[in-house]
Amino acid sequence: MALSLNTIKPAKPMAKKRKRVGRGNGSGHGTYSTRGLKGQNSRAGAGGLRRLGMRMMLRAVPKMKGIKPVNPGFQVVNFSDLEKKFKEGEIVTKKSLAAKGLVSLSGRPVKILGGGELKKKLKFEAVELSRAARKKIGV
Repeated sequence: MALSLNTIKPAKPMAKKRKRVGRGNGSGHGTYSTRGLKGQNSRAGAGGLRRLGMRMMLRAVPKMKGIKPVNPGFQVVNFSDLEKKFKEGEIVTKKSLAAKGLVSLSGRPVKILGGGELKKKLKFEAVELSRAARKKIGV
């Protein structure tokens, strides 16, 4: 048998026919067309919120009650870090801390905590000090 265009057949999966519903009772899918009787899902255009994913998404998103200010929090540095990175008599500012790699120059403020020992005399400018830090340096 010679190969010609009129003898070519599609592969098996491509030949599967789609289910045609609502084409009379003789088809086996007539009357209610596999939708059951009454209810939301039996009507035309009954999509929308009935999909499970959409319902779950709506339940997961909380109701926004009021506007809460964003508190970025502090970038914290301990005395032990200052002891390692700074020399005697240096000035501790946000820029000097960023240059030594202890903080970033983002919009978040810097706070010096009293963790560890600080034996060097340093000057602090434009940074917050915790109570413990103030007590240790005598401010």
